[in-house]
Amino acid sequence: MNLHSLSMRHLSIGTVVVLLVGALAYVSLRTGPLAPVRVTIVQVKEGILSPSLFGVGTVEARRSWMVGPTIAGRVIKVGVDVGDFVKAGQLLAEMDPVDLDQRLSALDASLARAGSAQAAAQAQITDAMARRTLARANTQRNVDLAKQNFISPGALEARVQEQASAEAALVATQANLQGTAQDLLRLKAERAGLVQQRGTVRLLAPANGVITSRDAEAGSTVLAGQPVLRLIDPDSLWVKLRVDQGRSAGLVSGLKAEISMRSRPRMPLQGRVARIELLADSVTEERIAQVTFENLPSGLAIGEMAEVTLQLPSLQPALLIPNASIQHQGNTTGVWRLEKEYPVFAPVQLGTNDLQGQVQVLQGLHKDDQIVVYSQKALTSNSRIQVVDTLVKPVGAP
Repeated sequence: MNLHSLSMRHLSIGTVVVLLVGALAYVSLRTGPLAPVRVTIVQVKEGILSPSLFGVGTVEARRSWMVGPTIAGRVIKVGVDVGDFVKAGQLLAEMDPVDLDQRLSALDASLARAGSAQAAAQAQITDAMARRTLARANTQRNVDLAKQNFISPGALEARVQEQASAEAALVATQANLQGTAQDLLRLKAERAGLVQQRGTVRLLAPANGVITSRDAEAGSTVLAGQPVLRLIDPDSLWVKLRVDQGRSAGLVSGLKAEISMRSRPRMPLQGRVARIELLADSVTEERIAQVTFENLPSGLAIGEMAEVTLQLPSLQPALLIPNASIQHQGNTTGVWRLEKEYPVFAPVQLGTNDLQGQVQVLQGLHKDDQIVVYSQKALTSNSRIQVVDTLVKPVGAP
Protein backbone atom coordinates (compact mmCIF):
# COMPACT_ATOMS: atom_id res chain seq x y z
CA MET A 1 0.00 0.00 0.00
CA ASN A 2 1.52 3.32 -1.07
CA LEU A 3 1.43 6.54 0.93
CA HIS A 4 -1.29 8.09 -1.20
CA SER A 5 -3.67 5.18 -0.65
CA LEU A 6 -3.02 5.25 3.09
CA SER A 7 -3.78 8.98 3.24
CA MET A 8 -7.01 8.52 1.32
CA ARG A 9 -8.07 5.74 3.67
CA HIS A 10 -7.36 7.87 6.76
CA LEU A 11 -9.28 10.76 5.18
CA SER A 12 -12.27 8.52 4.51
CA ILE A 13 -12.27 7.22 8.07
CA GLY A 14 -12.01 10.78 9.41
CA THR A 15 -14.91 11.88 7.24
CA VAL A 16 -17.06 9.03 8.48
CA VAL A 17 -16.17 9.83 12.11
CA VAL A 18 -17.03 13.49 11.61
CA LEU A 19 -20.33 12.56 9.99
CA LEU A 20 -21.16 10.18 12.83
CA VAL A 21 -20.29 12.77 15.47
CA GLY A 22 -22.33 15.37 13.63
CA ALA A 23 -25.30 13.01 13.30
CA LEU A 24 -25.06 12.13 16.98
CA ALA A 25 -24.90 15.81 17.92
CA TYR A 26 -27.85 16.57 15.65
CA VAL A 27 -29.94 13.76 17.12
CA SER A 28 -29.00 14.79 20.68
CA LEU A 29 -29.92 18.40 20.04
CA ARG A 30 -33.18 17.58 18.26
CA THR A 31 -34.58 14.52 19.96
CA GLY A 32 -32.25 13.60 22.82
CA PRO A 33 -31.83 15.01 26.31
CA LEU A 34 -30.27 18.19 24.91
CA ALA A 35 -33.19 18.82 22.55
CA PRO A 36 -35.26 21.98 23.17
CA VAL A 37 -38.50 21.61 25.11
CA ARG A 38 -41.53 22.10 22.92
CA VAL A 39 -43.87 24.73 24.42
CA THR A 40 -46.98 26.69 23.49
CA ILE A 41 -47.17 30.32 24.51
CA VAL A 42 -49.74 33.05 24.82
CA GLN A 43 -49.55 36.81 25.08
CA VAL A 44 -50.89 38.46 28.22
CA LYS A 45 -53.85 40.67 27.37
CA GLU A 46 -56.22 42.91 29.23
CA GLY A 47 -59.87 41.97 29.35
CA ILE A 48 -63.06 41.91 31.39
CA LEU A 49 -63.75 38.71 33.28
CA SER A 50 -67.33 37.54 33.68
CA PRO A 51 -67.05 35.04 36.52
CA SER A 52 -69.54 32.23 36.95
CA LEU A 53 -70.34 29.52 39.44
CA PHE A 54 -71.11 25.97 38.38
CA GLY A 55 -72.93 23.27 40.26
CA VAL A 56 -75.00 20.13 39.87
CA GLY A 57 -78.44 19.65 41.37
CA THR A 58 -81.65 17.67 41.27
CA VAL A 59 -85.24 18.67 40.64
CA GLU A 60 -87.31 18.73 43.83
CA ALA A 61 -90.67 20.06 44.95
CA ARG A 62 -90.78 23.04 47.25
CA ARG A 63 -94.13 21.90 48.64
CA SER A 64 -94.69 18.19 49.24
CA TRP A 65 -96.78 16.13 51.63
CA MET A 66 -96.77 12.64 53.13
CA VAL A 67 -100.30 11.42 53.80
CA GLY A 68 -100.71 8.72 56.45
CA PRO A 69 -102.67 7.79 59.58
CA THR A 70 -102.04 9.23 63.04
CA ILE A 71 -102.56 5.83 64.64
CA ALA A 72 -101.48 2.36 63.60
CA GLY A 73 -104.03 0.51 61.51
CA ARG A 74 -104.86 -1.49 58.42
CA VAL A 75 -105.46 0.06 55.01
CA ILE A 76 -108.81 -0.99 53.55
CA LYS A 77 -108.88 1.18 50.41
CA VAL A 78 -106.55 3.33 48.26
CA GLY A 79 -108.47 5.35 45.70
CA VAL A 80 -105.70 7.08 43.72
CA ASP A 81 -102.53 6.08 41.92
CA VAL A 82 -99.17 7.61 41.00
CA GLY A 83 -99.57 10.45 38.52
CA ASP A 84 -103.16 11.28 39.50
CA PHE A 85 -104.00 14.93 40.07
CA VAL A 86 -106.04 15.45 43.24
CA LYS A 87 -107.84 18.39 44.81
CA ALA A 88 -107.70 19.62 48.39
CA GLY A 89 -110.07 17.61 50.59
CA GLN A 90 -110.39 14.72 48.14
CA LEU A 91 -110.56 11.24 49.71
CA LEU A 92 -107.31 9.44 48.88
CA ALA A 93 -107.41 6.34 51.07
CA GLU A 94 -109.25 4.91 54.04
CA MET A 95 -108.10 3.00 57.12
CA ASP A 96 -110.00 0.32 59.04
CA PRO A 97 -111.87 2.11 61.90
CA VAL A 98 -111.80 -1.11 63.98
CA ASP A 99 -114.10 -0.39 67.01
CA LEU A 100 -114.31 3.40 66.65
CA ASP A 101 -117.95 3.31 65.50
CA GLN A 102 -118.97 1.11 68.45
CA ARG A 103 -117.12 3.40 70.86
CA LEU A 104 -118.95 6.37 69.38
CA SER A 105 -122.29 4.62 69.90
CA ALA A 106 -121.36 3.86 73.50
CA LEU A 107 -120.39 7.49 74.08
CA ASP A 108 -123.65 8.68 72.54
CA ALA A 109 -125.54 6.47 75.02
CA SER A 110 -123.44 7.81 77.89
CA LEU A 111 -124.15 11.36 76.73
CA ALA A 112 -127.89 10.67 76.70
CA ARG A 113 -127.70 9.20 80.21
CA ALA A 114 -125.65 12.19 81.41
CA GLY A 115 -128.25 14.52 79.91
CA SER A 116 -131.01 12.68 81.78
CA ALA A 117 -129.01 12.88 85.00
CA GLN A 118 -128.53 16.61 84.49
CA ALA A 119 -132.30 17.07 83.93
CA ALA A 120 -133.01 15.08 87.08
CA ALA A 121 -130.53 17.18 89.05
CA GLN A 122 -132.18 20.33 87.75
CA ALA A 123 -135.60 19.03 88.90
CA GLN A 124 -134.14 18.19 92.30
CA ILE A 125 -132.89 21.76 92.61
CA THR A 126 -136.33 23.09 91.80
CA ASP A 127 -137.82 20.82 94.47
CA ALA A 128 -135.14 21.75 97.00
CA MET A 129 -135.69 25.47 96.41
CA ALA A 130 -139.42 25.04 96.97
CA ARG A 131 -138.80 23.14 100.21
CA ARG A 132 -136.38 25.85 101.37
CA THR A 133 -138.93 28.59 100.64
CA LEU A 134 -141.57 26.73 102.60
CA ALA A 135 -139.19 26.09 105.50
CA ARG A 136 -138.20 29.75 105.66
CA ALA A 137 -141.88 30.83 105.75
CA ASN A 138 -142.70 28.34 108.51
CA THR A 139 -139.71 29.42 110.53
CA GLN A 140 -140.63 33.10 110.27
CA ARG A 141 -144.22 32.40 111.29
CA ASN A 142 -143.09 30.37 114.29
CA VAL A 143 -140.70 33.11 115.33
CA ASP A 144 -143.58 35.57 115.42
CA LEU A 145 -145.73 33.10 117.42
CA ALA A 146 -142.87 32.42 119.85
CA LYS A 147 -142.54 36.17 120.54
CA GLN A 148 -146.19 36.16 121.58
CA ASN A 149 -145.67 32.98 123.62
CA PHE A 150 -148.16 31.05 121.47
CA ILE A 151 -145.70 28.17 120.91
CA SER A 152 -143.01 26.59 122.97
CA PRO A 153 -139.31 27.12 122.36
CA GLY A 154 -139.01 23.47 121.33
CA ALA A 155 -141.50 23.91 118.50
CA LEU A 156 -139.54 26.92 117.23
CA GLU A 157 -136.29 24.94 117.27
CA ALA A 158 -137.93 22.21 115.19
CA ARG A 159 -138.92 24.73 112.52
CA VAL A 160 -135.39 26.19 112.49
CA GLN A 161 -133.98 22.68 112.05
CA GLU A 162 -136.33 22.06 109.10
CA GLN A 163 -135.09 25.26 107.42
CA ALA A 164 -131.44 24.22 107.90
CA SER A 165 -132.17 20.82 106.39
CA ALA A 166 -133.86 22.45 103.39
CA GLU A 167 -130.84 24.75 102.88
CA ALA A 168 -128.42 21.78 103.02
CA ALA A 169 -130.56 19.76 100.60
CA LEU A 170 -130.48 22.64 98.12
CA VAL A 171 -126.66 22.87 98.34
CA ALA A 172 -126.39 19.12 97.75
CA THR A 173 -128.63 19.21 94.71
CA GLN A 174 -126.69 22.16 93.30
CA ALA A 175 -123.42 20.21 93.74
CA ASN A 176 -125.04 17.23 92.08
CA LEU A 177 -126.05 19.43 89.14
CA GLN A 178 -122.47 20.71 88.77
CA GLY A 179 -121.22 17.13 88.84
CA THR A 180 -123.59 16.08 86.07
CA ALA A 181 -122.56 19.12 84.03
CA GLN A 182 -118.88 18.18 84.40
CA ASP A 183 -119.64 14.58 83.40
CA LEU A 184 -121.47 15.89 80.36
CA LEU A 185 -118.51 18.10 79.38
CA ARG A 186 -116.11 15.18 79.81
CA LEU A 187 -118.21 12.89 77.66
CA LYS A 188 -118.58 15.55 74.97
CA ALA A 189 -114.80 16.06 74.92
CA GLU A 190 -114.23 12.31 74.67
CA ARG A 191 -116.72 12.09 71.84
CA ALA A 192 -115.11 15.03 70.00
CA GLY A 193 -111.71 13.35 70.30
CA LEU A 194 -113.12 10.08 69.12
CA VAL A 195 -114.85 11.79 66.18
CA GLN A 196 -111.55 13.43 65.28
CA GLN A 197 -109.81 10.07 65.58
CA ARG A 198 -112.54 8.53 63.43
CA GLY A 199 -111.92 11.25 60.84
CA THR A 200 -108.24 10.40 60.61
CA VAL A 201 -109.03 7.01 59.10
CA ARG A 202 -110.16 8.94 56.03
CA LEU A 203 -106.97 10.17 54.40
CA LEU A 204 -107.76 13.42 52.59
CA ALA A 205 -105.61 15.48 50.23
CA PRO A 206 -104.13 18.44 52.17
CA ALA A 207 -103.86 20.56 48.98
CA ASN A 208 -104.09 20.41 45.22
CA GLY A 209 -101.29 18.26 43.85
CA VAL A 210 -100.16 15.16 42.01
CA ILE A 211 -99.50 11.74 43.55
CA THR A 212 -95.81 10.80 43.33
CA SER A 213 -95.68 7.66 45.43
CA ARG A 214 -98.07 4.94 46.59
CA ASP A 215 -96.38 3.32 49.58
CA ALA A 216 -99.12 0.99 50.87
CA GLU A 217 -101.87 -1.15 49.39
CA ALA A 218 -105.22 -2.35 50.72
CA GLY A 219 -104.65 -4.92 53.45
CA SER A 220 -101.31 -3.46 54.53
CA THR A 221 -100.79 -2.53 58.18
CA VAL A 222 -99.05 0.83 58.67
CA LEU A 223 -97.72 2.56 61.75
CA ALA A 224 -98.65 6.00 63.02
CA GLY A 225 -97.05 8.61 60.78
CA GLN A 226 -96.04 6.10 58.11
CA PRO A 227 -96.99 7.48 54.68
CA VAL A 228 -99.55 5.70 52.56
CA LEU A 229 -99.30 8.25 49.73
CA ARG A 230 -97.01 11.13 48.80
CA LEU A 231 -97.96 14.12 46.71
CA ILE A 232 -96.38 17.35 45.55
CA ASP A 233 -97.44 20.71 44.20
CA PRO A 234 -96.31 20.47 40.54
CA ASP A 235 -96.09 24.27 40.31
CA SER A 236 -93.44 24.41 43.06
CA LEU A 237 -90.61 22.54 41.31
CA TRP A 238 -87.10 23.93 41.70
CA VAL A 239 -83.50 22.69 41.56
CA LYS A 240 -81.62 21.84 44.73
CA LEU A 241 -78.15 23.02 43.69
CA ARG A 242 -74.82 21.96 45.21
CA VAL A 243 -71.76 24.19 44.77
CA ASP A 244 -68.23 23.41 45.92
CA GLN A 245 -67.51 25.46 49.04
CA GLY A 246 -64.07 26.40 47.73
CA ARG A 247 -65.64 28.02 44.66
CA SER A 248 -68.80 29.43 46.22
CA ALA A 249 -67.62 33.01 46.80
CA GLY A 250 -70.29 35.38 45.50
CA LEU A 251 -73.16 32.92 45.89
CA VAL A 252 -76.15 35.04 46.92
CA SER A 253 -79.89 35.05 46.38
CA GLY A 254 -81.12 36.64 43.18
CA LEU A 255 -78.31 35.50 40.85
CA LYS A 256 -79.41 34.62 37.35
CA ALA A 257 -79.05 30.96 36.47
CA GLU A 258 -78.84 28.89 33.31
CA ILE A 259 -80.25 25.41 33.93
CA SER A 260 -79.36 22.52 31.65
CA MET A 261 -81.54 19.49 32.30
CA ARG A 262 -80.15 16.01 31.73
CA SER A 263 -83.16 15.16 29.55
CA ARG A 264 -82.72 18.27 27.36
CA PRO A 265 -79.05 19.36 27.47
CA ARG A 266 -79.32 21.55 24.37
CA MET A 267 -82.33 23.49 25.64
CA PRO A 268 -81.05 25.58 28.58
CA LEU A 269 -83.67 27.07 30.86
CA GLN A 270 -83.48 30.38 32.67
CA GLY A 271 -83.86 30.66 36.41
CA ARG A 272 -82.81 32.53 39.51
CA VAL A 273 -81.37 31.67 42.93
CA ALA A 274 -84.31 31.79 45.33
CA ARG A 275 -82.63 30.81 48.58
CA ILE A 276 -79.23 29.96 50.07
CA GLU A 277 -79.46 27.25 52.70
CA LEU A 278 -77.80 28.09 56.02
CA LEU A 279 -76.81 24.45 56.53
CA ALA A 280 -74.00 23.27 54.24
CA ASP A 281 -72.98 19.66 53.60
CA SER A 282 -69.90 19.05 55.74
CA VAL A 283 -69.29 15.61 54.20
CA THR A 284 -69.15 16.64 50.53
CA GLU A 285 -67.97 20.19 51.40
CA GLU A 286 -70.71 21.80 49.33
CA ARG A 287 -73.05 24.72 49.82
CA ILE A 288 -76.71 24.23 48.96
CA ALA A 289 -78.95 26.69 47.10
CA GLN A 290 -82.46 26.50 45.69
CA VAL A 291 -82.91 27.68 42.08
CA THR A 292 -86.36 28.42 40.66
CA PHE A 293 -87.40 28.36 36.99
CA GLU A 294 -88.50 31.61 35.35
CA ASN A 295 -90.89 29.61 33.17
CA LEU A 296 -91.61 26.18 34.58
CA PRO A 297 -91.31 23.63 31.72
CA SER A 298 -93.57 20.65 31.38
CA GLY A 299 -92.42 17.09 31.70
CA LEU A 300 -89.88 17.56 34.49
CA ALA A 301 -89.20 14.49 36.62
CA ILE A 302 -88.59 14.64 40.34
CA GLY A 303 -84.96 13.73 40.98
CA GLU A 304 -83.77 14.58 37.44
CA MET A 305 -80.20 15.84 37.33
CA ALA A 306 -79.47 19.40 36.23
CA GLU A 307 -76.30 21.39 35.56
CA VAL A 308 -76.59 25.00 36.68
CA THR A 309 -74.38 27.95 35.77
CA LEU A 310 -74.75 31.08 37.90
CA GLN A 311 -73.65 34.37 36.36
CA LEU A 312 -71.77 36.65 38.75
CA PRO A 313 -71.40 40.42 38.18
CA SER A 314 -68.67 41.44 35.71
CA LEU A 315 -65.39 42.68 37.15
CA GLN A 316 -63.17 45.63 36.29
CA PRO A 317 -60.71 45.24 33.35
CA ALA A 318 -57.59 43.31 34.32
CA LEU A 319 -54.79 41.19 32.86
CA LEU A 320 -56.03 37.71 31.94
CA ILE A 321 -54.08 34.51 31.46
CA PRO A 322 -55.08 30.86 30.92
CA ASN A 323 -55.49 28.87 34.10
CA ALA A 324 -53.34 26.12 32.52
CA SER A 325 -50.28 28.40 32.55
CA ILE A 326 -50.19 28.63 36.35
CA GLN A 327 -47.37 26.64 37.98
CA HIS A 328 -46.29 26.07 41.59
CA GLN A 329 -42.76 25.99 42.89
CA GLY A 330 -42.86 25.22 46.57
CA ASN A 331 -45.26 27.69 48.15
CA THR A 332 -44.90 30.17 45.29
CA THR A 333 -47.47 30.51 42.53
CA GLY A 334 -46.30 31.86 39.20
CA VAL A 335 -45.88 31.40 35.45
CA TRP A 336 -43.00 30.86 33.05
CA ARG A 337 -42.39 34.16 31.24
CA LEU A 338 -40.21 34.32 28.14
CA GLU A 339 -37.19 36.59 28.30
CA LYS A 340 -34.82 36.48 25.31
CA GLU A 341 -36.11 33.07 24.30
CA TYR A 342 -35.49 31.60 27.76
CA PRO A 343 -38.13 30.84 30.43
CA VAL A 344 -38.03 32.80 33.68
CA PHE A 345 -40.31 31.88 36.58
CA ALA A 346 -42.36 34.94 37.51
CA PRO A 347 -44.36 34.87 40.79
CA VAL A 348 -47.87 36.29 40.36
CA GLN A 349 -50.81 37.30 42.51
CA LEU A 350 -54.05 35.91 41.12
CA GLY A 351 -57.65 37.06 41.37
CA THR A 352 -60.92 35.54 40.23
CA ASN A 353 -61.27 32.95 37.48
CA ASP A 354 -64.13 31.98 35.20
CA LEU A 355 -65.50 28.76 33.78
CA GLN A 356 -63.69 29.32 30.46
CA GLY A 357 -60.30 28.81 32.11
CA GLN A 358 -59.29 32.49 32.35
CA VAL A 359 -57.87 33.93 35.58
CA GLN A 360 -57.07 37.48 36.68
CA VAL A 361 -53.48 38.55 37.33
CA LEU A 362 -53.30 41.28 39.96
CA GLN A 363 -49.51 41.55 40.19
CA GLY A 364 -46.42 40.02 38.57
CA LEU A 365 -47.03 40.48 34.82
CA HIS A 366 -47.39 43.24 32.28
CA LYS A 367 -49.50 43.58 29.21
CA ASP A 368 -48.00 41.85 26.12
CA ASP A 369 -45.74 39.58 28.20
CA GLN A 370 -45.37 36.15 26.65
CA ILE A 371 -45.92 33.19 28.96
CA VAL A 372 -45.80 29.42 28.56
CA VAL A 373 -49.16 27.66 28.60
CA TYR A 374 -48.18 24.04 27.97
CA SER A 375 -44.74 22.42 27.89
CA GLN A 376 -43.56 19.03 26.76
CA LYS A 377 -41.92 18.48 30.13
CA ALA A 378 -41.12 20.41 33.28
CA LEU A 379 -39.16 23.62 32.66
CA THR A 380 -36.18 25.15 34.42
CA SER A 381 -34.53 28.50 34.01
CA ASN A 382 -31.86 26.82 31.84
CA SER A 383 -34.28 25.00 29.55
CA ARG A 384 -33.95 25.49 25.80
CA ILE A 385 -37.41 25.87 24.31
CA GLN A 386 -39.04 25.56 20.94
CA VAL A 387 -42.31 27.46 20.46
CA VAL A 388 -44.92 25.41 18.60
CA ASP A 389 -48.58 25.83 17.87
CA THR A 390 -49.51 22.56 19.55
CA LEU A 391 -47.72 19.82 21.45
CA VAL A 392 -49.67 17.12 19.68
CA LYS A 393 -48.17 16.22 16.30
CA PRO A 394 -50.61 15.72 13.46
CA VAL A 395 -51.06 12.17 12.22
CA GLY A 396 -48.37 11.37 9.63
CA ALA A 397 -46.04 14.22 10.65
CA PRO A 398 -42.34 13.35 10.92
